[in-house]
Amino acid sequence: MTEPMWAIHHDGDAPLRSTQVSKPVCGPEDVLVRVHAAGLNRADLVQRAGFYPAPPGASTILGLECAGDIVACGSDVTGWQIGDRVCGLMAGGAYAEFATLHQGSLFALPDAMSFEDGAALPEVMMTVWANVFDRCALQPEETLLVHGGTSGIGTMAIQMARHAGAGRIIITAGTDEKCAAARALGADLAINYNTQDFESLVSEDGGADVILDMVGGDYVQKNLSVARINGRICNIAYMQGFKVELNLMPIMLKRLILTGTTLRARPEQEKQRIRDAVLKGFWPAILTGDIHPVIDRVYSFDHANEAHARFSSGGHIGKILLSLTAT
Repeated sequence: MTEPMWAIHHDGDAPLRSTQVSKPVCGPEDVLVRVHAAGLNRADLVQRAGFYPAPPGASTILGLECAGDIVACGSDVTGWQIGDRVCGLMAGGAYAEFATLHQGSLFALPDAMSFEDGAALPEVMMTVWANVFDRCALQPEETLLVHGGTSGIGTMAIQMARHAGAGRIIITAGTDEKCAAARALGADLAINYNTQDFESLVSEDGGADVILDMVGGDYVQKNLSVARINGRICNIAYMQGFKVELNLMPIMLKRLILTGTTLRARPEQEKQRIRDAVLKGFWPAILTGDIHPVIDRVYSFDHANEAHARFSSGGHIGKILLSLTAT
């Protein structure tokens, strides 16, 4: 029998609880990491609700990103060794004492960076690059519109777009406090969707070349409305629903691209390509502090239920984390 470890168990709406499971074993290109911190993502809540199962072969334990130190390496691992401080992306398994990560999804953590900060980076940086810069090809001086601008992904999209030379960054968020936080990160226009009409305001502002949307629902039609000629719209979630009735004429008249992606189930080679692009284009700015993780709250693993409740409430600005050192 393999060596045991603790992990956070989920069973629908039942409270999360710690349980004993088998410690994972490295594949040839994997490393085994002792987890010090894990990042929360909406996918965790959706999986817990039974709508987003882990891809075939992936751990069914919640959690798509973590930070820790390497305790074992697979036979074909190169460039990494036991003791390295890392953060990285996985298809599941971060809410646990140990987790396996493919070597192509790892980032080396500088000694001065905490594990909590490190755990807040992989999913948001790789998601933003894959959608804003790869799929939608945001160019310098173009305008980016981000819905959910103070989510973990939103706060990172603002910073990465600003670093890449975007001409104008517009976000939507649900409170004046969140709008102020987005402006402090570099947003040029922050729209409170509960008190303002983003469709009219973005149109008055000249529209957007790239739109990153995690809302869906009636935002889909509004995005078509505010997109500029040759605009690109990418959905990464549909919090307000994925079944909508649309007038598609703007796609033809404005030569728009309407697309969507997920990251979790992509092949490891594709994730490595995304990781490499982040390392080249944006990780140096992490090391200098020009781009930084925005952390809302850090909970201990024992308080995972409170962390999920905080995420579900929608009141957070930035990332919510689980940590071994938090109380």
